[in-house]
Amino acid sequence: MLLALVTAALTTSGGAASQAVAAPGIHPISGRQIAPVMSHAAADWLDRPGRGAEERPERALDAIGIKAGQVVADVGAGSGYYTVRLARRVAPGGRVYATDIQPEMIALLRERLAREKVSGVDPVLATDVDPRLPEGSLDLVLMVDVYHELSHPQAMLRKLKRSLKPGGRLVLIEFRKEDPDVPIRFEHKMSVAEARLELEAEGYRLDRVSDVLPWQHILIFGVGS
Repeated sequence: MLLALVTAALTTSGGAASQAVAAPGIHPISGRQIAPVMSHAAADWLDRPGRGAEERPERALDAIGIKAGQVVADVGAGSGYYTVRLARRVAPGGRVYATDIQPEMIALLRERLAREKVSGVDPVLATDVDPRLPEGSLDLVLMVDVYHELSHPQAMLRKLKRSLKPGGRLVLIEFRKEDPDVPIRFEHKMSVAEARLELEAEGYRLDRVSDVLPWQHILIFGVGS
């Protein structure tokens, strides 16, 4: 059942969404099939009732080590499932930049922030080559099941690197391609080897892999040697 839901969510598009969603391609370094972006028309899947049990978001943020006062970015934030959790963790004194390339997702995000009375978040309408984040200002960039959908991953990695402070981290949460029992379409999974190959080509280093989640890797990258 879950696989059917995932398939439907990741292949639904139409109208304005078809213009916002990038066509898939082949990664120039790893040869990985780049997955299509999930349309805002399937945004309900991001807030499905079973997501907490399947992905354990609070456990993920514990493993990453989000702290009060940090400035972080939720890149590909969608409707804000992780954004609101990040905002509560970095308060008081922290900030969350929540980006998405679809205006409709930004609208859903703003509605969520108002509904849940969450402050300290700056929604950002990004492009597929530029997250539009302030340079040298972020302690951490988080992408949850997003990196594998980037249509121009190397260009985005360069921009993200410029947004990080010295000692900043880039964290990917991705469904494990190495595990055939994870019920997600193959192109929407990533292996540790693929992520490492692609990010190291842009000057990142893999500091740590955590597999505390049921189906996903947490891949924590630093910058430089």
